[in-house]
Amino acid sequence: MTSILIIEDDNSFRNSMKLVLELEGFECTTVSDGRQGLVSMRENRPDIILCDILMSDMDGHAVLQATKDDPDLADIPFIFVTALGDRSDVRLGMSSGADDYLTKPFTDEELVAAVVGRLHRYAMIQMRHSYPTFQKELTILQKNITQREREILLLVGRGITSKEIADKLYISIKTVQAHRANLMKKLNAVNAAHLSRWAVIAELLPS
Repeated sequence: MTSILIIEDDNSFRNSMKLVLELEGFECTTVSDGRQGLVSMRENRPDIILCDILMSDMDGHAVLQATKDDPDLADIPFIFVTALGDRSDVRLGMSSGADDYLTKPFTDEELVAAVVGRLHRYAMIQMRHSYPTFQKELTILQKNITQREREILLLVGRGITSKEIADKLYISIKTVQAHRANLMKKLNAVNAAHLSRWAVIAELLPS
């Protein structure tokens, strides 16, 4: 199961993110400050880190720097979740090495999309030479999904929300949601974590 470490000092916000992500099939560990976060990730390396910036004692930028300085942690996808939404704040966060930057408040779908998108990109790097490994899954995709469903599956995997997909493909949000429901059924995907795995494999399909 994909593991997520959430570092957030606001109890309500931390628990809300945990609930949303667990409902989507992710395994979440939560801590309330940066130092606890470093201890946690060194004891049990997560697949992705969500970290607030404005925290006492050790802020999010210090946590990010510490992970980048540790060879065992440096490649973990890292997403800032923060109320700091000015362009200068976003630029600073991304230039520091963060993989994404979510400005509070954000929707549940935006949170899940950001996590799925970062995991998808990381998985693609790991799977560049894995085509033969997924022959069974590739056959299922080729036989069961339409070209439009493949388009939508790839966009979901890249962390794009239903509204953004609708705008990009010039279709309604209801149509996007219907296609997503069909994909979940056809691929027996019970949650976003499972669907994101299929999205990674779909990247291996010939165009």
